[in-house]
Amino acid sequence: MTTRLPSPCLVILAGPSGSGKSTWAAEHFGGHAIVSSDALRAVVGTGTDDIAASTDAFALLDEIVTRRVARGLTTVVDTTGLDADRRSHWRSMAADAEMPCVAVVFDTPATECRARNRSRQHPVPASALTAQLRAWPAVRDALAGEGYAQVLTPEPVRVVRAQFTDAAEAVQRQADQPVGLRFGLHLSSFPGGAANLSAQLREVATDAERAGFDAIYVMDHFRQIPQVGRAWDDFLESWTTLAWLAACTERVRLGTLVTGVMYRNVGHLAKIVATLDVLSGGRAVCGLGLGWFEAEHKAYGWPFPSRNERYALLEDALQALPVLWGPGGKPFRGQTLNLPDTSGYPRPLQAHVPIILGGGGERRTLRLAAQYADTANVLGDVSTVARKARVLAAHCAESRREVELSHLTTALIGRTPAELDDLIGRLRPRGADPARFAAEMNAGTVDDQIGRCRQLADAGVQEVILRLPDLPDTSALDRAADVIAAFR
Repeated sequence: MTTRLPSPCLVILAGPSGSGKSTWAAEHFGGHAIVSSDALRAVVGTGTDDIAASTDAFALLDEIVTRRVARGLTTVVDTTGLDADRRSHWRSMAADAEMPCVAVVFDTPATECRARNRSRQHPVPASALTAQLRAWPAVRDALAGEGYAQVLTPEPVRVVRAQFTDAAEAVQRQADQPVGLRFGLHLSSFPGGAANLSAQLREVATDAERAGFDAIYVMDHFRQIPQVGRAWDDFLESWTTLAWLAACTERVRLGTLVTGVMYRNVGHLAKIVATLDVLSGGRAVCGLGLGWFEAEHKAYGWPFPSRNERYALLEDALQALPVLWGPGGKPFRGQTLNLPDTSGYPRPLQAHVPIILGGGGERRTLRLAAQYADTANVLGDVSTVARKARVLAAHCAESRREVELSHLTTALIGRTPAELDDLIGRLRPRGADPARFAAEMNAGTVDDQIGRCRQLADAGVQEVILRLPDLPDTSALDRAADVIAAFR
């Protein structure tokens, strides 16, 4: 069983020389995270055995630990940990940074410590080791009461972000009491060059179907958004892209997440969605949202009215679209929208085209979802999603409708911790801190992702929509397939 440590955290190793601290640290942490008093003696002295350099080595160690903790970096303090004042100082440092502090206790038999010490090229003087072994029992017994977040034995550990610390329990829950969950694939970027995009999209779409995804969604923008890339990155128009994907696939639902309400005349949007539904064999999904990217609106000459005006049009669109997809041509008049004739043929093949309303605003957006949409799509961590699920349920009780909840999340998936570390190393931008990049990408193993998806399901989510940052490498879809399989 691997113990999950919260990231970031400060890890203090405690045990006499020869108890196995450095070996254990090297097995479970990258070298950059380990701050060793022995190694620092070699920096400020003549070598790791230069005892005369200890004072300077510990001063440097404290400076490094201070700076790493201040930057929110997981740090492993590799000393004997026998000095109570130093332990107290490190705990206080972690507390000031609101970082968990963990102690790892190396209670290795004295005979083994002595044998390991003798085998070293530069052993600790026997008298010094004897003093450490004499002091160790009192230190060992005191550690449990010193206020650490956890006190561990040298067991296997992984440092994981907060969203995955309880994943193991959720994985077991899914194995014991499985629940179903739908999965969507979210395409938010189109790397590889324009000449390659059609073939690349075909491969991604067909592999996504094989992986078990239930839907493919694209962003409805006309240039790349700053949260994902640069304005001049290649970026495909959404509904044209969905038409291409319809020709490449057989089963997955196809939609935007989500179409900005100001980008298209509502009657025109209804015609686009109906056409996609007919040509895809009844697989269209209409995502709709308030719109937020003011710079894009201005660049292309679209109006960007006040928030209240956009909400009024959004509410009109939510009501008008089913009318435009329905029989006859009866007029529609809303707060801002006036449609004298709503006839349009061919009508969608689906008796009811699903509408996803994007946005988690609890007072207005989720209320509109409860009144008019089929699904509300929200962002956030599990606790945030659970709160929004409760708010949506309350609005649904008022409107006497049932509305599903979906969740959009980035997920970098590795089958093993080693594979995951390799992906983080290859994908992170130059100079980016690996731990922070991993947090931004929700980087986790297959089991981590299964656990988090089960927690989302428990919070009320019916569909998890994944953005895979390692696409267009389709091996990302193979790893996602392992997550999806747990919910089938």
